[in-house]
Amino acid sequence: MRRQILLKTLSPSEAASLVAAGHAALVDVREADEFASRHIPGALSLPLSLPDTGPLACGMNSSVIFTCQTGRRTSASSGRLLARVPGGSAWMLEGGVDAWARAGLPIAGREAAIPLPIMRQVQIAAGLLVLAGVMLSIFVAPPWIALAGFVGAGLSFAGITGWCGMAQLLAVMPWNRRPA
Repeated sequence: MRRQILLKTLSPSEAASLVAAGHAALVDVREADEFASRHIPGALSLPLSLPDTGPLACGMNSSVIFTCQTGRRTSASSGRLLARVPGGSAWMLEGGVDAWARAGLPIAGREAAIPLPIMRQVQIAAGLLVLAGVMLSIFVAPPWIALAGFVGAGLSFAGITGWCGMAQLLAVMPWNRRPA
């Protein structure tokens, strides 16, 4: 059974036009840390994890455009979000912050200048190292499986402590440095 989307979608360019004209407020429903790392300038942060406290107060705007990273969370919570805007119009930003950035519209936050967020880089690097360890253990020598074990232990340590050595290492790489 297909999930029904209650919010109508707007393309990034349509949303940017409404926001620039002052006809709608942009509300980001991602968690605070996600918002701080990369968001649309001028967007309000209202994480879905916070309890609903009644209708949204977005200044003079009775129209709201909801967004998240890709649009999935907004779509999944559309009924709840729609209930927060009883007297106005509500839309969903098609493709979320990712689509906004792909459209060449401005992005703010810690990772705004980084083309690929650090945690995605960690996931790619860790996945490739595990794959390499497994393949090398099959085709070259069995001890290479230790590489996959080492990466798994590192990921577990990062999850338990909140400190990721691979993320720290990737953060100082030339492609992740902001221009002065």
